[in-house]
Amino acid sequence: MRRLRFALLQAAHGNENTTRNFRRELDADLVEFDVNSGELPRSTDGYDAVVVTGSRASVYWDEEWIDPLVEFIDEAADAGLPVLGVCYGHQAVAEALGGRVAGMDDFELGYNEIDRVSDDPLFDGIDERFTVFTSHGDHVVDLPPGADLLARNDHGIHAFRKGDCWGVQFHPEYDIETAREIAEDKRERVGDAQVDAVLDDITPERFDAACEAKQLFENFSQYVRTQRDGAADTEREADEREPEATA
Repeated sequence: MRRLRFALLQAAHGNENTTRNFRRELDADLVEFDVNSGELPRSTDGYDAVVVTGSRASVYWDEEWIDPLVEFIDEAADAGLPVLGVCYGHQAVAEALGGRVAGMDDFELGYNEIDRVSDDPLFDGIDERFTVFTSHGDHVVDLPPGADLLARNDHGIHAFRKGDCWGVQFHPEYDIETAREIAEDKRERVGDAQVDAVLDDITPERFDAACEAKQLFENFSQYVRTQRDGAADTEREADEREPEATA
C-alpha cells in the first residue's frame, strides 16, 4: 500500500523550523506549498489530506494570499479530504467552514494546560488535561456551524472538528529550539518580563510533558489512512459487482 500524500500548506513565511517540525511529525509524503507567495495545489486530486501550518499573519488581514488559501481549504473540505489546521491553520479552517476569528485582549505564550471537553479520534491516547506550547494573539470566537468543540482553556477554543476537518490552536509540532525562537521573537509584542518567564519554563521536563500531544499527528494520519483504504475497498467491491458486458 502506498504511503499517504499530504498537501502541506506552509503559511509560516519560509520559517525552516516549520518545515522541519511537520516533516518529522507527519508519517506521510509531504508536498509543500509556500502559500504566502500564492502557491496552492492546482486541485485536491492526488492528495489524501491537507495540513495548514501556523503563521504570523491574521486571517482577517488584507493580504492577497489569504482569501485563496481559505477558499482552497473550503474546496478540500467539500471534496471530502481530511484537513488539519495548526494555530493560524486552525483559524483558517474555522474561517473557511463558516466560523469567526478575532484578536485577543492578551497573548497566550509558552507551555500551558488544555482541557479536552469531548472525545474524538484525534485525541486518542491523550489525557483529558494535557500540556502544550502556545503562541497566538488571535482566536476562534465562533465555531463553524455544526462543529464540535474538542478542547479549550481560559484563553478560549483550542480544538474543534467539523466533518473530516480539525483545527488545533496550540503547537504540538514544536521542539525546544522552535519554542525558544518563537518566544524570543515575541519580546516586542509581550515584553521582556513575559518572554523571560516563558524561556525559563522551556525545560526538558516541560517539553517531555508536551510531547504527549504529538500523538494527534499519528492519530490524524491513521484516520486518513483508514478513510483512504476504506474508499479503495468500496470502489474495488463496486467494480467486482459490476456485471460483465454482453455482446
